[in-house]
Amino acid sequence: MSLPNAARIARRELRGGLRAFWVFLACLALGVAAIAAVGTVREGIEGGLDREGAALLGGDAELSFTYRFANAEEIGWMLERAGALSEVVDFRSMAVTGEGEAARRALTQVKGVDDAYPLYGEVRLQGGQPLGDALAGRGARPGAVMAPVLAARLGLETGDTFRLGTGNFVLAGLIEAEPDDAGDGFGLGPRTLVRRIDLQGTGLLEPGTLFDSKYRMTLPPDTDLEALEAAARARFADEGLRWRDRRNGAPGIAEFVEQMSAFLVLVGMAGLAVGGIGVSSAVNAYLDRKTEVIATLKSLGADGRTIFLAYFMQIGALALIGIGMGLAIGAAAPLLAAPLLEDRLPIPADFGLYPQPLAEAALYGALAAALFTLWPLSRAEAVRPAALFRGSVERRSLPRARYLVATLALAGALVGSAAILSPEPILALYAALGVAGSLALLALAAAGTRIVARRLTRSRLLRGRTTLRLAAGSVGGPGGETAAVILSLGLGLSVLSAVGQVDHNLRSAIETELPDVAPAFFVLDIQPSQIDGYLSRVEGDPGVSRVDTAPMLRGVISQINGRPASEVADHWVLSGDRGVTYSEAPPARTTLTSGTWWPEGYDGPPQVSFAAEEGAEMGLALGDAITVNILGREITAEITSFREVDFSSAGIGFIMSMNPAALEGYPHSWISTVYAEPDAEAALLRDISGAYPNITAIGVRDAIARVSEVLGSVVAAITSGAGATLLTGIVVLIGAAAAGVRARIFEAAVLRTVGAVRGQVLTYLALRSALLGAAAGLVALLAGTISAWAVMTFVLDADFSIAAGPALAIVFGGALASLLAGLAFAWRPLSVRPAGVLRARE
Repeated sequence: MSLPNAARIARRELRGGLRAFWVFLACLALGVAAIAAVGTVREGIEGGLDREGAALLGGDAELSFTYRFANAEEIGWMLERAGALSEVVDFRSMAVTGEGEAARRALTQVKGVDDAYPLYGEVRLQGGQPLGDALAGRGARPGAVMAPVLAARLGLETGDTFRLGTGNFVLAGLIEAEPDDAGDGFGLGPRTLVRRIDLQGTGLLEPGTLFDSKYRMTLPPDTDLEALEAAARARFADEGLRWRDRRNGAPGIAEFVEQMSAFLVLVGMAGLAVGGIGVSSAVNAYLDRKTEVIATLKSLGADGRTIFLAYFMQIGALALIGIGMGLAIGAAAPLLAAPLLEDRLPIPADFGLYPQPLAEAALYGALAAALFTLWPLSRAEAVRPAALFRGSVERRSLPRARYLVATLALAGALVGSAAILSPEPILALYAALGVAGSLALLALAAAGTRIVARRLTRSRLLRGRTTLRLAAGSVGGPGGETAAVILSLGLGLSVLSAVGQVDHNLRSAIETELPDVAPAFFVLDIQPSQIDGYLSRVEGDPGVSRVDTAPMLRGVISQINGRPASEVADHWVLSGDRGVTYSEAPPARTTLTSGTWWPEGYDGPPQVSFAAEEGAEMGLALGDAITVNILGREITAEITSFREVDFSSAGIGFIMSMNPAALEGYPHSWISTVYAEPDAEAALLRDISGAYPNITAIGVRDAIARVSEVLGSVVAAITSGAGATLLTGIVVLIGAAAAGVRARIFEAAVLRTVGAVRGQVLTYLALRSALLGAAAGLVALLAGTISAWAVMTFVLDADFSIAAGPALAIVFGGALASLLAGLAFAWRPLSVRPAGVLRARE
């Protein structure tokens, strides 16, 4: 028979409607919709970042420095090229209200601005007051505006006075929107905005104080930003400047969105795999119902190739419908949710129809549909005309070689597409391996479940428990939904289990383990003239168990052994400025892993002790030369030792520690960590900030709460994606329960014929469904725990422990979902008359 004949058969089969394919269409549509929606949201956010890049940055380009302001030469270079120039200084400080024991304090991120700020956009204040009028102040006191949450925390209202350092400011307004807020990156405290000139005399910008100065420029539209950046770096290569421009106005957010979308697409791929199982099951069930039709066609002369092509074209047409439905849902969902998303996003977004994410979702859907339908479709060739008389299908244990090769090729294409199209190709490959491994584990578990169930039916444990024994026998019997339920529901629960376990372990590390060893305060900007008085206060407090201090500067590693550092290694240590300290002798609790410390009083060529783990990752060795740019001056030091640095303890940790003579004459401040009892914290904070208003004390618990808040948002997004995967698994579960109704009707008829009452039959059906769901939950718990352990151990390099609560919830949730699905289709088996069912099977 020819291809036109195959097409004619497919067309006539499709006249029967789509009712038999609702699981097929739902599974494919959900998987495609999830990937399309995530891609559309990503494109919308990236479009908003591109459109508002200048506003997010605060200018077309920005040069920034740490610890210092730009010098006359640098400002002159910027003025020659800029249409307008704005200077901004950014740092952390303590906002204080009241006096003595009644004083209230809160950490704030202070931004000092000039009259040109903002170059793009506008700062909106509640009530509509212009920013310039608000910062002008009242009388002799300068004005300030702050985030509403900070004002509420301090009990401030408009017109009240508060202190920053030694300066008094009047709260003149509350910030409603700040155009460059997202571009400023992660901050531990809410915003306070003041005029740069009003910070003079507050003690907050003394030499050595930790602050960032930022110089934003407006540029002509035709400016070659890449060339201008190269010119700036070449001119001021040794000045420690950092460059940003409108091409990436909020790099932290852009990177976060890219990584999150990559992960969510991979979660969507897991959902597509779950849907693929449903697709495969639906095709299997459909072909079982078409056995007599296929046998008849074979009897009339149709060969295996024609039969395969006929049903391949039929399933292909249905796949196009499912993909189209998924694309429509995935494109429409972000548009419908745009008002809600735009209100919650800290950045502008352009939600619309984007071809690229829709094309990617369609590609994934087509490859997944072909992959999961090819194997069951190959069964069509196994049907022989004798099936008309035997009422069964001859099943091959494996398809023919050409189908196996095609299956492997499709799987490779799907994984390869995910790796090529994903912004994180390595993550895509690992995720694909994880999904494949989970499917293999679930398939083995399904086979093992059937074996265990069959053995239980012969076990003494079930003697006298007839209903439970029948349920176990049904789970372990040939055919049925055991494999489909465990594979589909199990994979969805595995993703949810992995997310839950990782979330638990991260929160445990942040909220539970860390405070046991972490300091109460991390104290910044202690001036050298204040360190003795500061130590006298904190070390003399009986509630303080330990105080650590260290001088601190910040520098950029510019060269390694005379070569540009970026050419030697690609490492986070080289991506920006890092803390540098000095000491005559190794500080307490310092462990050298190799080399020796410089002798006391050493004043020869500069020497440096480097963090051992980071040094090994960068390929450094004893004797290597490191050039560090500090305050625009370069110091080249020889690595004479490596030491252990534990950044996870929230204590003081420096990548580099130099001999004191190497940094002599450099302005700097001191930092300190204070380990204190909770009852002593309030008095310590009051006395320290009262005596030294310029000092900033960061409560570690407050920092932990801020990190936990951000983590909660991330986990919520990932859990939503995992929930979509689970929803697809539940659709497959419902489809499997619906496909098994005919078998359940026959079983119920036999049981009622031998004397079982409706209650016993219902109990049997419920136990059967619950056993299947519990088995899926147990396997999902195992697969999810292994995945979470791998993420915590190899990706996050953290300890792992099993969370009992989420683990039990996964098993219980699996049993409950399967039970509800089974009971939803139990009414027909219970309502039919046994005689009619048995006569029909004669």
